[in-house]
Amino acid sequence: MDGNGTQQATGTTVLVVDDVAASRYAMGAVLRRAGHQVVPVASGGEALVELDVRLRDGTLPDVALVDVGLPDMSGFELCRRVRAQLPMAALPVVHFSAAATAPGDRCRGLDAGGDAYLTVPAEPQEIQAVVRAAVRRATGAESVVQRLTLLSEAIITVQTARCPRELAAAAADGAARLSASPAVAFVIGPDGERYRGTAHCRPAPADSEAHQAAARLVTRLAEGRTGVHSAVVPAPLWPAGIFRAGVEEDARLTVAPAQDGRSAVGLATPVRRVALTDPADDGLLGRLAQATALAAEPLLLYQVERHVALTLQRSFLPQPHKLPHLPGVDIVVRYVPASSETEIGGDFYAALRTGEGVLTAVGDVAGHSLDAATVMVEIRHALRAYCVSESDPAVLAGRLDRMLQLYHPDITATVCLALVDPGTGRVRIANAGHIPPLILGGGGGARYVDASGPLLGLGLERPPPTEGQLKPTDRLLMVTDGLIETRGIPLDTSMEQLRTAAVDAPDGMDTLCDVLLGCFGHDRDDDIAMLALRLG
Repeated sequence: MDGNGTQQATGTTVLVVDDVAASRYAMGAVLRRAGHQVVPVASGGEALVELDVRLRDGTLPDVALVDVGLPDMSGFELCRRVRAQLPMAALPVVHFSAAATAPGDRCRGLDAGGDAYLTVPAEPQEIQAVVRAAVRRATGAESVVQRLTLLSEAIITVQTARCPRELAAAAADGAARLSASPAVAFVIGPDGERYRGTAHCRPAPADSEAHQAAARLVTRLAEGRTGVHSAVVPAPLWPAGIFRAGVEEDARLTVAPAQDGRSAVGLATPVRRVALTDPADDGLLGRLAQATALAAEPLLLYQVERHVALTLQRSFLPQPHKLPHLPGVDIVVRYVPASSETEIGGDFYAALRTGEGVLTAVGDVAGHSLDAATVMVEIRHALRAYCVSESDPAVLAGRLDRMLQLYHPDITATVCLALVDPGTGRVRIANAGHIPPLILGGGGGARYVDASGPLLGLGLERPPPTEGQLKPTDRLLMVTDGLIETRGIPLDTSMEQLRTAAVDAPDGMDTLCDVLLGCFGHDRDDDIAMLALRLG
């Protein structure tokens, strides 16, 4: 208490925004005598910069005193901008003015989000009381409601994450909003794989020893525990550089093990020496960590399944350098899995020797994940077995169709088969619902082969193969729709874009495939299989 019975402040930080130096000094002197720490700035722009820096450092002020008549923007506008940034939205704002105050001015201040309005000069006791009241309100019911709203928004974002990396980023952002400080989130998988998200940090590199040490702390705290656990880790134990590169800081670490006990989530924020509210004390960070752990389980399980499916698919697709030697033709293949947020598909290619020449195939099993990859393997093996005694692509397509009906009646697939006679250049093509082959002439033109037919698995009658002739300078290109199919764009339009790009591509088989992948193959939601052939 001071001599007047007024409670002294204990380290409260006050941002004073006033363009008049004398007024800034006078207001600061009153606040410092009351025990406050004062941060003076001269304009709204300077205030926003200062708040942004302090937000990143985890040192936001506890209250802002804002002159309504600033040179670059009104104090009301500054308040609105602060309120629009969720991490700073809970900062109490007190407007003040040395001019005569009309009721309308006070209303404007409150409508802009201000907590109080002072007319200066004012008695020091009044200034101190207004500051104390604003700080108390920030810790009261309104702040609790606001933090619960932030928690709800963060949990919704976490639940819509599509992969562990996106989940970690969403959790970090939610923790930063709740704590109004930098935050780091760790998602630790069952095999020790680590995913990290950061918000409002200048951290060390993701592969640094600091990152690895912090992840090990999360794992150790989660071992043998059930439920959420929160602890303050002092700087000697908490690795430097997690929140700011090279800086040692204490950290509050909130850990939530997954229900399977094999994975865990950790949320870390720097410990603020003086904090108005601590989301860990009211359980908000714990709830966010728990929601993140629940969301992590299916995403991590999917990552395992996707890895198995991708490994299966790659193991049964011959690598480009391991293609069988097929006399009379040059063949180049490419396979690109879908983006990491998307399930693996059933795209495949094949190049086989038959009694009548070389059989090439590109196809796609409907659906995704392990089932599609498994059926893809069956189709490739069936095709390889059938072509030992049969070369006609239409007959082969019919046999694959019956195989799917018998063993996988609920699955369909597309496939394009091309039988090439290297000696004569004769080519016979059977197409089952797939993109037809594109023939690039040596003179620079390109055309799609007029070959079509029903999907595999429907049991419908199949047309005879389409016949054509390849010249030594021609290139035959076969692709799956994952290369070009884009939601909202008609397939015919995408096929024409592919044809145009292929015409403009340089000569050469590898160059052709690489150029087309460069043009179309980025962040696709489906696998891409591609095969190019030239008589050789």
